[in-house]
Amino acid sequence: MTFQQKTQQNLDLGIAVGPQLYGFLRERIIRSEIEPGVRISESEIAAQYSISRQPVREAFIKLAEEGLVEIRPQRGTFVHRIALADVMDARFVREAIEADIAGYLASHADEAVVKMLRLEIEKQKKALDDAHEFMELDDRFHALLAEAAGKVGVWKMVESLKSQMDRVRHLSILCFPASKLVSQHSAIVEAIANADPDAAIAAMRGHLREILNDLPTIAQSNPQFFEERQQLVVPEKTAPRKKP
Repeated sequence: MTFQQKTQQNLDLGIAVGPQLYGFLRERIIRSEIEPGVRISESEIAAQYSISRQPVREAFIKLAEEGLVEIRPQRGTFVHRIALADVMDARFVREAIEADIAGYLASHADEAVVKMLRLEIEKQKKALDDAHEFMELDDRFHALLAEAAGKVGVWKMVESLKSQMDRVRHLSILCFPASKLVSQHSAIVEAIANADPDAAIAAMRGHLREILNDLPTIAQSNPQFFEERQQLVVPEKTAPRKKP
């Protein structure tokens, strides 16, 4: 398979080009616009943007570090299949971090934060028929939770780990209704509004574990996106904490 160019995204030549190319390509891979096995050409991309090959090479290296592409010496760079182990690791990290964030916000309930989050829920409801917009709003929702808790730096760390999980999330929106995710987001917000840390933690854990229920169906429906001979190991449910 070969890489098909789409409408060229403009580069800002006033800032570093490599990170921009990385962002463009990362987004297309995560959205499944460039499928696994497709070869992406360093020289073709450089020619398309009338730039040297060095920033393209830098973008490829960063994509490879995230497991999104594989650089094969003398053969080229190819979009990598999704590794279930990477998806599970990212989900594990997100649950540990974001459950604590939700609990913290519920312990420090703030009317302005709750109002902002409820507005985000309304935006999500209006975007149910636009998969790309909805996924952007989904990411924004989780980022805003981290920001409200004063954990912007932590969220940046999470973002760097969750690229494979994001690929699955974009595939899931084609298999399952986004309205389910909106309901889960609403449960998190209402638990925060009610100043109930245990409920907020449980709602966030349940939300981030939803992918465990959906992943077998997604992998079966899109086998070309996943590495072969992988086994999905689902962690046992954690019993809710008892209030003292």
